[in-house]
Amino acid sequence: MQTYVALLYSIILGEGRRVVMADLKAMAQDLGLKNVRTLVATGNLVFEAQTMPVGALEGRLEAAFEKAFGKHVDIIVRTASDWLTLAAGNPFPDESIATADQVAVRVMRQPVPDEAVSALKSYVGKDEKMRAVGGDIWIVFSRATPSSRLLAATSHKRLGIGTSRNWNTVRKLAVMVGG
Repeated sequence: MQTYVALLYSIILGEGRRVVMADLKAMAQDLGLKNVRTLVATGNLVFEAQTMPVGALEGRLEAAFEKAFGKHVDIIVRTASDWLTLAAGNPFPDESIATADQVAVRVMRQPVPDEAVSALKSYVGKDEKMRAVGGDIWIVFSRATPSSRLLAATSHKRLGIGTSRNWNTVRKLAVMVGG
């Protein structure tokens, strides 16, 4: 058995409807996933399954989600080892200690191409930082600039399928998978 982390892009089903984590957990268990746990109510799953390619797990989870909740949602899966590598690669450790909720990573299904990373640099505000690590995009946001151009620039349209999590969530998921 292998431990995995799955991140849902969105848990909003429509006007005033959100996925309840107990229902998400039940959906995963119905797929035969073991030791299923959730973290906060934003679509974070940790589970065990037979070792298989993450793409296969993403496909199974997305199909099950659409069947259970009536909406397609992109789901990004990482092995526990890959998640621990992601967490250890945080390029902003000082900022993460000082303001963990302002440090985020856009976890990508496919690594962000170098040209997309270069294009993002023009959107970094004066109180912001951005760095690509292992194909994912790490960002330090500024509270002084609430309408960040950088945040808007990290969309699916520009970068491909991905979802963002703040440092608090990254760290807690790392602890859940044994880090």
